This record gives sequence, structure tokens and C-alpha cells, in this order.
Amino acid sequence: MPLINNKVGNDSTVGKDQALADGKALVDSLVKVVACYRHLASCVGSCTDSLQLRDELRQTREKAQKLAVAICQHLTSHLRDKSLPEEQRKEMELLWVSFSSSLELLHTDMCKVFNAGDIFSLANTANLVKTGLQGGGTEVAARALSIPDLNQAQPPALPDGLESQERSTMEQEISQIDHMIDDMELKVNVLRWMVEPRGPQYADPMSSTDSASLALLSVDEEQPGRQPLCQRSLIFVLLLLFAFVLVVVTLSVCIVLFS
Repeated sequence: MPLINNKVGNDSTVGKDQALADGKALVDSLVKVVACYRHLASCVGSCTDSLQLRDELRQTREKAQKLAVAICQHLTSHLRDKSLPEEQRKEMELLWVSFSSSLELLHTDMCKVFNAGDIFSLANTANLVKTGLQGGGTEVAARALSIPDLNQAQPPALPDGLESQERSTMEQEISQIDHMIDDMELKVNVLRWMVEPRGPQYADPMSSTDSASLALLSVDEEQPGRQPLCQRSLIFVLLLLFAFVLVVVTLSVCIVLFS
């Protein structure tokens, strides 16, 4: 009777489960950082725009790119593994879709910040849009970057050449993200429209509001004597109209008979 090495199989399963858990943690972190960057990007060009905001954008952008590189390597290596079980492959494909979608959102927001920085220069803050908002996204950026505090002393004036240097760096980073998105499609062939969403939020396609509405409709169907208010109002109006027509016909007959 051949011997079966269960320990090797168990170690392999545990290792793949750990890889899936690590992938989920990385993707969740990227989603939070991209959401933070989107929040900060909405402040560019407004009255809350400042040198500190641009620095927060830079730090958040760098954190997102580091996570993106790590996630791309992690998911690519496992999705190209032919021995990956089908159930874990589906979970990895879901992570891949979330990762690629987040990366595209990051690319869009980076282009938005790049174009807005060209229009609204910090050298001339008089051109900023007066939205009436106060405060920035320092607390949000600190949470996304896992840093206790981002309140750092900023220089009183804009250093010479800082904006042009920042724009040149952003242009290179946008190109890198664009290249990463294209490279991902070549390495892993995951069709997004073929990946089915999973989880408790997708278990019941009917929301609680729809369920309540259908429950009320079923009660009305089971109790035909209980008519809605709009139906009773319509019946009342029809009765009034019928009574009016009846009175008019009666008066007409009386006039004809007694004339």
C-alpha cells in the first residue's frame, strides 16, 4: 500500500490559504489609500489647497504605488500557478479585479491632480476657487498611511522650482501606472465580466426595502377588502360624478315634461 504524505499536502494548503489572506490584506490597504488619494484630489484648486496638501498627495501616491507593485507581483505569481485550487483561484481573481479597478481609479485621480496643478498654481493662491471649505485631509491621509500625525511645519514660501519638479515626477509616475495596467493584462488573462461577485452582500439579490414592499403587496393581495387610499378616493370621485350626471338627467326630464 503506497504511503501518502499528508503533511506535505497540509503544508501546501496552509501556504496557499496564507497567500490568499496576505493578498486580501494588501488589496484592502490599497483600496483605503486610493480612497484617501481621491479625497485629497478633490481639494486641489480649492481654498483648502496648499503646499501641505500637495505633500500629502505625494506621500499617499507613493504609498499606493508601493502597494500596487507588491500586489501585482503577489497575485501574478499565484494566478499563474497551475496547481492553485479552483476555489482559491476564484478568490484570487476577485482580488485581481479589485486591484485592477483600484489601480485605474488611482491613475484617473493622478491625471486629475496633474491637470488641476497646471491650472491652479500655488505660486498664485489668488486664483484658487473659494469654496468656503476649511481644513484639509490631514487626518484622512494619516490614517491611510498608518502615521500618527502629519501636521508638519511647512515652509512659509513655495521653494523655487518645486512645482515644476513635482509635475515632472508625477508625469513619470502616471506613465509607470499606465504601463503597469497594460503589463497586468498581458501577464494574467482574467476577464472581469466573467468574475462573479461573492460574499454575504451578494447572497440575496433583493434588498430589505424591496422585501418589505413585496410583503406589503402580498398582504394587499391576500386581503382584498383592504383597499389602498388612492383606490377609495377614485371610487368616491366616480360616485360623485355619477350623482351629478343623474341629477342633470333628472332635471332635463322634468323640464321636458313640464314645459
